[in-house]
Amino acid sequence: MPRSKKGKRGSGKPGSLRQEVLQLQISAKGSLKGVKNGMKVESGASDDEMTSDVLSHYSSTSETASVLEEGSGEQIDEQTAQEETEDKLKQCIDNLMDKSAKTRLAALESLRQAFSSRVLYDFLTGQRLTVRDCLERSLKKGSGEEQAVAATVFTLLCIQLGGGDEAEEGFKSLRPILTSILNDGSASIAARQSCARALGMCCYVSTAEEGEDLVKSLALLESVFITSYPNREGTLPTPKPGMPGLHAAALQAWSLLVTLCPASKLTELLEMHLPKLQACLQSSDVNYRIAVGETIALLVELGRDIDEEFEVEDSESLCECLKSLATDGNKHRAKNDRRKQRSIFREVLHYIESEDFTEEKIRFGVESVYIDGWMRKRIYDAFKEILESGVRHHLQFNQLLRDIFGLGPPLILDAATIKGNKISRVEKHLYNSAAFKARTKLRNKVRDKRADVM
Repeated sequence: MPRSKKGKRGSGKPGSLRQEVLQLQISAKGSLKGVKNGMKVESGASDDEMTSDVLSHYSSTSETASVLEEGSGEQIDEQTAQEETEDKLKQCIDNLMDKSAKTRLAALESLRQAFSSRVLYDFLTGQRLTVRDCLERSLKKGSGEEQAVAATVFTLLCIQLGGGDEAEEGFKSLRPILTSILNDGSASIAARQSCARALGMCCYVSTAEEGEDLVKSLALLESVFITSYPNREGTLPTPKPGMPGLHAAALQAWSLLVTLCPASKLTELLEMHLPKLQACLQSSDVNYRIAVGETIALLVELGRDIDEEFEVEDSESLCECLKSLATDGNKHRAKNDRRKQRSIFREVLHYIESEDFTEEKIRFGVESVYIDGWMRKRIYDAFKEILESGVRHHLQFNQLLRDIFGLGPPLILDAATIKGNKISRVEKHLYNSAAFKARTKLRNKVRDKRADVM
């Protein structure tokens, strides 16, 4: 998906704290609408339980905004609220330099939740060097768990800074450390996975297309997952414990960066990797198989974009393998794994055979973003993996994500608009009742079909 040219944030800078919390009041309505026109609609995910003081403060501010909306007449002191929030964030940053590993880890986790839940561009612009230095220390001297969380926080920092000069400067500074951990066979698997994701996402948001950083990051991530490729005899290697997860993380980060590649580079990558990836569909790890299947679909989509007559080598063999995975009923696999695998590989098979893709609609507030292809899906999934339940908030207020998904500047909604979009308790009850009945009917139909087959 073409991206807007990156640079410093402009007119799309996030609004005031009060404006943000007011806009969040309407998100429930967007989450309550069901499936329409045969299109998958992702329902609003509930926020994770916030353990840090920073997020507790935001929660209390949101409650105040709700009271305001009901006409209580109370006013939010924005300046005081902002100062209190920044003081707590600064305390978390100070705790990153504490001698206690437990204290540092708790501070990192609080920052991870705060960075993923809110847009803090103005605050972090002035604190970025301090935060970066603290994260560098955690990456160099911390335990595997501390390194893993530090790499995630650094990724969130790059997303917060919006892909401008500040993010690019930070990425170039910490890339050698992230690379060292990723290549260190003695480092913890969790830390290596987190560093792989950080290298992919930070490169994606902070470097120019066709740049030297892009080429280096592609080659580095490639060197990790190609160890899962079949040997000269065509046999897949037996992976060490935890390695399939690392291979999957590196492959997904690599495929994110592939979406930035020019046609000449794409042609080279398609010829080099598609045949090898087809063999990896036989991997013993379900998550790695799924990552491979989605990457194959993405590469085929990119190949068709640059050449309408693009065809997969030995497509018949590929489709047979995909059909087998889409109907896999092996009892030795976990039930949830089988269900997830069948769902994904049905989508991959349909796309390879007929270029069909089930469009997905992501609602946030009064807006929506459409996932209408494998490239757009890879980009959205990458941000969702890092931002978790905060991805909708960032789609609303983070100018970087709004540029990437073509949403334009953040919407400015007044209290009347918000009140007009507010759903009553009675409407919620009626909707939930209707949704429950619809689900029950659908499940009964599925059970009846299964009974007929039996």
